[in-house]
Amino acid sequence: MHGLGNDFVIIDGRDNNFLPDVSFCQHVADRHRGVGYDQLIILGKPKNSSADLFMHMFNADGTKAGACGNATRCVARLLFEEKKETEGVIETISGLLPVWEEENDLISVNFGPPHLAWDEIPLGQESDTLNIDLGCHSLPPACCVNMGNPHAVFFIPDVTAIILDEIGPKIENHPLFPDRTNVEFAQILDAGNIRMRVWERGTGITQACGSGACATLVAAVQRHLCARKAKIHLDGGTLKVSWREKDEHVILSGSTALSFRGTLDYNL
Repeated sequence: MHGLGNDFVIIDGRDNNFLPDVSFCQHVADRHRGVGYDQLIILGKPKNSSADLFMHMFNADGTKAGACGNATRCVARLLFEEKKETEGVIETISGLLPVWEEENDLISVNFGPPHLAWDEIPLGQESDTLNIDLGCHSLPPACCVNMGNPHAVFFIPDVTAIILDEIGPKIENHPLFPDRTNVEFAQILDAGNIRMRVWERGTGITQACGSGACATLVAAVQRHLCARKAKIHLDGGTLKVSWREKDEHVILSGSTALSFRGTLDYNL
């Protein structure tokens, strides 16, 4: 499945409690010799009685992911087809995520409130998370946000000028981020529209990133650059994000697509 080209292999492991090892993740992630994905998703039985299922997330390098907005929305679509309902709750290592279907086949997820303190990102030392100077002379200070996973957001005049595969891994592996970080480059178009490109931790360049879109809106609002509701325009398409005032929860909405169904042989 994919959400705006942000693609996933989703395996139902509820019957056999399947969880992959690193070599399996890396093999299936290979777009030439495996299947290819940005994240691998394993569906498991929920640990919380309020949830419909548990969603395990793995990056292309085999490391665990804490959040993935587009994958959550794709899993929500499968859940709705299975339950024949239009709302549910998905459990992740970062918490419970309410999901629901909206008009025009859009699917939304409630990420809850963002984490903004330096030790919640986390950073390696106490810092002003609104203005993090990472020592890259060509880049302005970053704004750091945790949306279940860490993000470093840079606001620049032209996102097409960034060579993502050069600067992305340098920021991802900067020593200030003990758990590494996702990296977003954002260009403010107007109060309700932001152009964004992303380098995902453990995966690389992706066409879209749901948690990154949420982090970008939160960062932009904190910097007084846009409204609390905006469209985030990514390489793969557009996501809608809002940061509600009443409870500080961040809502992500967008389309999903099923590419194909099949069977994977674990022994390959």
